[in-house]
Amino acid sequence: MAAEKRSVLLSWTTLLPVLALVLLAATWGRNLPLVLEIGVALVLAGAVLAAVHHAEVVAHRVGEPFGSLVLAVAVTIIEVALIVTLTVSGGPETATLARDTVFAAAMITCNGIVGLSLLLGARRYGLAVFNAEGSGAALATVATVATMSLVLPTFTTSRPGPEFSSAQLTFAAIASLVLYAAFVMTQTVRHRAFFLPVPAAGTDDSPEDEDEAEQPTARETLTSLGLLLVALVAVVGLAKVESPAIEDAVRALGFPQSFVGVVIALLVLLPETIAAARAALRNRIQTSMNLAFGSALASIGLTIPTIAIASIWLEGPLLLGLGSTQMVLLALTVVVGALTVVPGRATRLQGVVHLVLLAGFLFLAVAP
Repeated sequence: MAAEKRSVLLSWTTLLPVLALVLLAATWGRNLPLVLEIGVALVLAGAVLAAVHHAEVVAHRVGEPFGSLVLAVAVTIIEVALIVTLTVSGGPETATLARDTVFAAAMITCNGIVGLSLLLGARRYGLAVFNAEGSGAALATVATVATMSLVLPTFTTSRPGPEFSSAQLTFAAIASLVLYAAFVMTQTVRHRAFFLPVPAAGTDDSPEDEDEAEQPTARETLTSLGLLLVALVAVVGLAKVESPAIEDAVRALGFPQSFVGVVIALLVLLPETIAAARAALRNRIQTSMNLAFGSALASIGLTIPTIAIASIWLEGPLLLGLGSTQMVLLALTVVVGALTVVPGRATRLQGVVHLVLLAGFLFLAVAP
């Protein structure tokens, strides 16, 4: 028993968050040489994977759909902290960082995570089956929040350019919080059954039984929760340490400055992507959909209110409105997403369609 306890304490999922936190303290506020930047990047990646592990332990204990909610909120905390930190320290050049990151997160979740999950699930089980009621409600909420927060600023006239006035930004922030709270209440209380995994057609797999088997103990869950918080703090801090290198790399490659937001979104959504892919391979497509749409909703619904509060002391404009190309991609994503979720089942084709949409977004982010 003592040997088993010692092996758990010495496991990489325990050591990496602590190592990342120590490295953060040692490198904060310093200009790093290339070799050390590479080392920080490797530890950062390890901390992300450790965060995935501990989030899954906590999620397994609390069950669905609470598990997906835990990971979605945890990842969104990373994203919000990064956006606020970089916006405050970056000056006028970061006026569009919140918009670029949030929009990238929406495209990555609604196309990348959804497409990958459907492709993996359909490839293994023939059909990817999920609850149309829950997924449809989630997509409708994402579309509403995204339109009110990212599309309307382009068309309002109180301020020049794609910018909300103070009153409009306040309304958008409150609306985002109300919609997010209503969705969480629906997902976890009123209609929880709509967000529970269902078995694929033609199989005897019972995803619900998996939740009852080998549940972590209360002590293991609390330990993982603590290590998850440590890993999240380390990821946020190390990403801030790496941000100058990311910006330099984007400029060196000749990519638009807005691509920094895409890199941030790709980084912080890595835990979600891995967790969703694992769920899809275990015939838990609904869990993958919960992670995808829940993350998109949390990303917009929590980031916009936080940025609205931060704008009190931010210098320069806060540009939230999308450009015409981005609005076309968002509209296409919503239409294709609706056609995907309405039947409650999907083939490999739908997965490929969503992944091609993600590829189109990434290509146009590099070559607008």
